[in-house]
Amino acid sequence: MERLLIVANRLPVHVVSRKGRLYVQPSIGGLATGLGSYYKSHESVWVGWSGVHLDTVGKRRGAFEKRFKCENCYPVFLSREDIERYYHGFSNKTIWPLFHYFPLYAAYNETWWQAYKRVNRKFCETVMKISKPGDTIWVHDYQLMLLPKYIREASPDATVGFFLHIPFPSSELFRLLPWREELLEGLLGADLIGFHTHDYVHHFLNSIRRILGHDNTLGQIASGNRVVRADTFPMGIDYDRFAGAVSDPEVRKNVEKIRKQVGGRKVILSIDRLDYTKGILQRLEAFDLFLETNRKYKDKVSLILVAVPSRTGVETYMNLKRQLDELVGRINGKHGVIGWIPVWYLYRSIPFHSLVALYHLADVALVTPVRDGMNLIAKEFLAAKTDRKGTLILSEMAGAANELGEAIIVNPNNKGEVARALGEALEMSEDEQIERNWTMQMRLKRYDVMRWAKDFTDRLSSVKEIQERLRAKKLTARMKRQTHRDYVKSRHRLILLDYDGTLIPFGGRPEKVKPDGEILALLRKLCRDRKNEVVIVSGRDKQTLEKWFGGLKIGLMAEHGVWIKERGGSWEMVEPLRNDWKAEIRPILELYVDRTPGSFIEDKEYSLVWHYRKSDLELALVRARELKDALFDLTGNLNLGVLEGSRVIEIKSVGSNKGRGALRWLGKRKWNFVLAVGDDWTDEDTFAVVPDSAYSIKVGWAPSRARFNLDSVAEVRSLLKDLVGG
Repeated sequence: MERLLIVANRLPVHVVSRKGRLYVQPSIGGLATGLGSYYKSHESVWVGWSGVHLDTVGKRRGAFEKRFKCENCYPVFLSREDIERYYHGFSNKTIWPLFHYFPLYAAYNETWWQAYKRVNRKFCETVMKISKPGDTIWVHDYQLMLLPKYIREASPDATVGFFLHIPFPSSELFRLLPWREELLEGLLGADLIGFHTHDYVHHFLNSIRRILGHDNTLGQIASGNRVVRADTFPMGIDYDRFAGAVSDPEVRKNVEKIRKQVGGRKVILSIDRLDYTKGILQRLEAFDLFLETNRKYKDKVSLILVAVPSRTGVETYMNLKRQLDELVGRINGKHGVIGWIPVWYLYRSIPFHSLVALYHLADVALVTPVRDGMNLIAKEFLAAKTDRKGTLILSEMAGAANELGEAIIVNPNNKGEVARALGEALEMSEDEQIERNWTMQMRLKRYDVMRWAKDFTDRLSSVKEIQERLRAKKLTARMKRQTHRDYVKSRHRLILLDYDGTLIPFGGRPEKVKPDGEILALLRKLCRDRKNEVVIVSGRDKQTLEKWFGGLKIGLMAEHGVWIKERGGSWEMVEPLRNDWKAEIRPILELYVDRTPGSFIEDKEYSLVWHYRKSDLELALVRARELKDALFDLTGNLNLGVLEGSRVIEIKSVGSNKGRGALRWLGKRKWNFVLAVGDDWTDEDTFAVVPDSAYSIKVGWAPSRARFNLDSVAEVRSLLKDLVGG
């Protein structure tokens, strides 16, 4: 990896102008803090918004760019209108509330969407200006979900990773977006898409399956001519920075100052950006309930509530601030006495040394967002507990809860549960606190932010290696020319062609997917050449194949090898078969049709097929697994096989398959050119029996015995056109 290009909405530094001179200052919080240490320890370049509006920069743009570049940062300059519509609008009033399960707060505005696309394009232009061959481009977060696709279009071979730092919602919520397809296609421009938790990966894959129709195998998605992977990478923190800061004189001084002010009272700490997703009002109500039900803690405990200002000009956040002010006042007025204020309320950002001092001093950290992608506050609190004393109360809705199971895990919406958790935390023995915290600290120390970033970039490299191996099987332009040369010079050619998914795209109902004029014309040209023996190798029934292709001088194979018809001959069965087993199997399939809306049964002469292409894919895949299990038990003594194709399950005799049928033609003579093309698992039997020198081609990018891959039906047709000369 030559360089790492980190692309995020904001740069890790910002430039301020004082008395005509430009000064660089570090940005506080967010991704800048999380990735700062990794960024500085590697050969990295950071691309992001400068924090300065384009109209403010004016003629000093060059000076600003030069100052940023001294910090290995490349600014994207945005206008006030861009920021208002792209950032405050689409990013924070559409994506943010919807992805955090607040759909009633989400607004769907076409103008914002157009600005979002425009700004993502601007980011792409900046990335393309500075990127070099061999660079790894790592795009971050919800503001730039279209960027991976734009980079892919501009640089098809680029190494692109994407990481989402907020939750990915269930497909039922995500599908509310009018621009859902575009956002998913944008993300699929990346080679690796990272999420904090397995749940978010699961939701993403469900959306990909339900909305775009892409299946996956263990998180690996075939998207066009590329393999894309989605995986889990729980973000860590710079553990040593927080743990080491505890001994800093400035931190010790802050600890003593705060301890003097709170006296001997227990301290409950709550630190959050002021946002409706953080559950601040709910935790205050739980604290109120705790004080009501635990009178013994009157004047014995203080809640230090730090609310960092956020999006101060947005009405939703202004209302939240007003509600928070009123609730704090009500709790203090209700429970406070002279000399004791139950809630210490700080509405401001606090510097690093004060933050670490609060972490180290607190007896309890109350971290209860109603929905949070990860939540690093919980991890920072634990890192600062060098004496391992203190208790973490953590929301089950935070991504961090998957890693920090030794904390007291609560439902943030259950005030009674949170109130009881406060009592449990304050009463917990020091030995138990130390034991719990030690386990979590060791985990956080092992998987810190450096390990997180390394894991992501290493996995990204492995995905590129997989892509390269698959690309090596791609029937390239050079190999197509070689195929054509071998075709032209050969005298005896065997051409074995699957139908559905190979010569023609899939459709909802099999009987309606008829051959079009183009494919019929191609087949006629192939059959007209006396050197060619052309065979349609299909799972279709013989009546359908006869109806569509009976007028051509062509060989036909029906029902995956049950029936064959040589050119100019009549239909014959490969071996005697029975179909009396259908009476026993059909009721099982009918049961699954009833349980799976959109599925149906295709009744062939010697097989039964359960189709689920038009069903909800998540439900259908569950039903398919159940059906296969049920069928395996039933078919074990009936000499039947259960085959899984492209969203179909077929029950047929184990003695017949496409490979066995293909042997009928392969054994007729010594062929000096063999072409076999198919798209699903049933075609693997054909690929297994053709000679090693054959041009065996898999349509799509699933693992296969075939020597080569093509991307699509269109490419198959293009290859056939090349062979017949137009």
